[in-house]
Amino acid sequence: MKGIISPVQNAMPSPTFLWRFKVTLFLIWGLTCCKISWDSVMRMDANLRDLFLYEAFLYYNPLLLVTMMVWLWGVNLWVFLQSTVSYTKVFDLDQNHLTHKETWKCSTWMTIIVPTSMTAYLYLYSHGEVSLAASQPVLLYILVAVILIFPFDIFYLSSRYFFLRTLFRIALPLQPITFPDFFVADILTSMAKVFSDLERSVCRMVNRQVATIAWLEADSVCGSHSVAIPMCLVLPYLWRLLQCLRQYRDTKEKNCLFNALKYSTSVPVIFLSALKYHVLHEKWETLYRPLWLLSSVINSLYSFYWDITRDWDLSGFSRIFKFNKSSVVSNMFYGRQWIYFWVIGSNFVLRCSWTYKLSAHLRHNYLTVFAITLLEMLRRFQWIFFRVENEWNKITRSGVQLTEIPREEEKLLGSNIHDV
Repeated sequence: MKGIISPVQNAMPSPTFLWRFKVTLFLIWGLTCCKISWDSVMRMDANLRDLFLYEAFLYYNPLLLVTMMVWLWGVNLWVFLQSTVSYTKVFDLDQNHLTHKETWKCSTWMTIIVPTSMTAYLYLYSHGEVSLAASQPVLLYILVAVILIFPFDIFYLSSRYFFLRTLFRIALPLQPITFPDFFVADILTSMAKVFSDLERSVCRMVNRQVATIAWLEADSVCGSHSVAIPMCLVLPYLWRLLQCLRQYRDTKEKNCLFNALKYSTSVPVIFLSALKYHVLHEKWETLYRPLWLLSSVINSLYSFYWDITRDWDLSGFSRIFKFNKSSVVSNMFYGRQWIYFWVIGSNFVLRCSWTYKLSAHLRHNYLTVFAITLLEMLRRFQWIFFRVENEWNKITRSGVQLTEIPREEEKLLGSNIHDV
């Protein structure tokens, strides 16, 4: 009868209860992992503890950083949803794109799986099961790779396809560059350390050096002096440089060349730093170290200038702080002056500190490098807000709708139905 609530409906738990229950389980799991990991580390010999933690950190650090970036991207999407910025039109997405809730669901599973594997690695090694411990990071990397390339329509197939296709377009810029192409490529430059650590990890897995000290010699195949480290660090910057050159070829805009020059300034920072391990100490101190310092200053200042004046279009301080023209200034944070003071100041500081990560000869303190990498990802997180907002302002000023623009790349790569 109408108005009568069935016993089954009345027994259903409320959404609030389910949310609290999930959070409670998540906290219990997190505390359990921390307790097991701490007890496992304390069981190890004090002389080998630091070396082992450094190795364990190397394997799991890249995936932990990726997990954090996925969490932050979900926050970006949530803020865009609350604002006047239509990120779906900026990225030219259909109605089935990956939402912030689905993004957070992915990051939640990543947050569970990666630390669980790390806890198993620490526990098994500390209890003498070295071969089982060595298999943990290998299985985790294989699982991630399988999920990414899984061909069936589960685990957000269209989103995975779009992501992999974008990576392919970034690595081989043989077609006109779209906003998602260089947007993702810019994010990859902030994750350059992830690339170098992935190379170190895979190298040790292939050479069966996991849970051993075979890599301890700096000049060994997978040692810390390998030339593969600077090659992986520079890779995202080279991709972005090639994109700029391709864009100049298509548009003939000189700004594309200046942007390419910006990415090229990171190359001497990376390779001059790596030279420390391959030249005499006196030559490093008298010649290469001053050149490295000079190139670091140039790279930091040039990148900061480009962020403010080009990527964010905040070059006119009267426009930033007076808010005279709401159609020109920020739509998302209109009237909030402190945000612009903060973003300019923090971006400058973090642009300078980011050089630390790019420099191989400063990477011996892995915890410091990890902290700086986290800060760089937070800088990129706030960069996303203003970069997407600036692109949206351009669209609204010009009256152009992205869905109306013919897309040449779709002729090359097929259907334009995708998620992100």
